[in-house]
Amino acid sequence: MTKVVDTIDGSGFPLGFRVTQGQARPSVVTGGLGTAIFRVDARALGGHQKEAVVTEGEGGSAWRMVSDEGPYLKGTDLAPFPLGFFNVGLQADLLNRVESCAKAMSVRLDTVELEIDNLYAFSGSFFKGTGQGVAGPAQVRARIRSQAPASVIADLFRNALQASPAMSAMRTPLKNTFALYVNGTRYVVPEAHASSASDAVDPFKAYKGAPRPQSERGDLADIITKNPQPIGESEVMPAAGTQFELKVLGKSRFVNGCATTEAETWLERPVGSHFAFKSDELGASGVAPSGLAYQAAGISFCYMTQLLRYAEYLKYKVSAIRLTQFNPYGLSGNMADGTLEGVAGPVDTHLFLDGEEPDDVMQQLLIMGARTCYLHAALGATLLPEVALELNGERVPL
Repeated sequence: MTKVVDTIDGSGFPLGFRVTQGQARPSVVTGGLGTAIFRVDARALGGHQKEAVVTEGEGGSAWRMVSDEGPYLKGTDLAPFPLGFFNVGLQADLLNRVESCAKAMSVRLDTVELEIDNLYAFSGSFFKGTGQGVAGPAQVRARIRSQAPASVIADLFRNALQASPAMSAMRTPLKNTFALYVNGTRYVVPEAHASSASDAVDPFKAYKGAPRPQSERGDLADIITKNPQPIGESEVMPAAGTQFELKVLGKSRFVNGCATTEAETWLERPVGSHFAFKSDELGASGVAPSGLAYQAAGISFCYMTQLLRYAEYLKYKVSAIRLTQFNPYGLSGNMADGTLEGVAGPVDTHLFLDGEEPDDVMQQLLIMGARTCYLHAALGATLLPEVALELNGERVPL
């Protein structure tokens, strides 16, 4: 069982805040061509609580975020669940592309509202080593108000879907890669796609202490917040046996004249708390994380949840879990007419484990974590979004 090294509420810090101010936001966020690597350094705090620092490309800002699980995994429910981060990442990044495409096509949009649902399922058993995570296509519902013709809005939304690197991560099957470090030594895991990268820096060595807010300003305190409304009882996910399904809901919109987005996400099945996120997709300096940063964090949090579950159920002597994850995102295409192609590359995960188990057990832990992770399942499949578009209250065919 992992040691309790910190707690979400112990520091008194907000659930999300900026750690360092970057020199410039990556072009993939601001709508320019090119590729950026979003780096995630994450650690297990204790129980199902996790912390990550996401750096938005070389020279970009770094953001600290925390995650927890709700009642269905017997978490403390103090912070958003991993799948919620991924859902918000899809919403915020797609809103970004809608606005960017509207500017490129000289189309005025009065309002844009999104709803995105994500479906996942778990089957098999942790105990028997047959556990498997499965993901379904994103269900996207968009409501737009504009004086532009329906055919123009349809073209615009198709362009936005194509330009979203977050959506590309789901529609493009990715062969994600892994590296394993046990008690400081790197090992090859035969059953995994091996990372070809040089050794990553262990987050334990990279950070001399817990991440702290760059600023004490109050405007950084509400990037991620929890709705205080109680949720009632929730079923507990079994460790073995029958299939278990999860349904994540989310809704979002632009605020402050399209300067930022507000998104809300929650588990409908099994029932879970609501969490609100702010995202900055268009600002030059970035007053909040981008959707791509939230998506990258969600992938690391989901994988770590499965590692923690597997180690707990099989009572492995693993004292610490950390990881460094590299997420490539890019944009290619024609800037003049706004027909851009969003790109997401394979995720490269470097997993650091401390403990007393043999090397083969630690290798199996890496494999089972990846196999049961819902978001690694989503990244490895071809999941085209199921889209419904409304313009001024009327359905628009796509």
